[in-house]
Amino acid sequence: MENLINIPRIEQVKIQAQVLVPIVKAFQAELGEERANQIVGRALDDSARNLGQWFSALVGGSPIEKVVAGLPVFAAGDALDVEMIESTSDAVDFNVTRCRYAEFYKELGEPELGFLLACSGDFAMAEGISPDLELTRTQTIMRGASHCDFRYRLKGKGSQR
Repeated sequence: MENLINIPRIEQVKIQAQVLVPIVKAFQAELGEERANQIVGRALDDSARNLGQWFSALVGGSPIEKVVAGLPVFAAGDALDVEMIESTSDAVDFNVTRCRYAEFYKELGEPELGFLLACSGDFAMAEGISPDLELTRTQTIMRGASHCDFRYRLKGKGSQR
């Protein structure tokens, strides 16, 4: 994984999509969309959790500090426009107001696969960063919202908005 840090995440996603989109579509044709998406989602959650654990071991600080440190990784290559709402020792709230990941999958004509392949692992990644970290997200650009609302909290600290 160390070599991946030198390639912007948006470029990694584009490369992965060349392989994953046709595979997922083949699974959907064979197993049905719901069952295929469940299997793919579980596999990608495991991968995202492992990535969160790897990143957590690499970066020092509290779980919230690790989330903040991770933002530039996902925004690299002009991939995200982020509006920071609030950052405290117990919580960080931000909105993604432009997402090139969503733009890429929309150009492919596959926004739902984009959600499965690029967005759905965010919760598992938070678990991988720390079992004490909780993510709430009620909407995504990938699914047509004006912005993605990320709200990270240490479990048992602060209110969810």
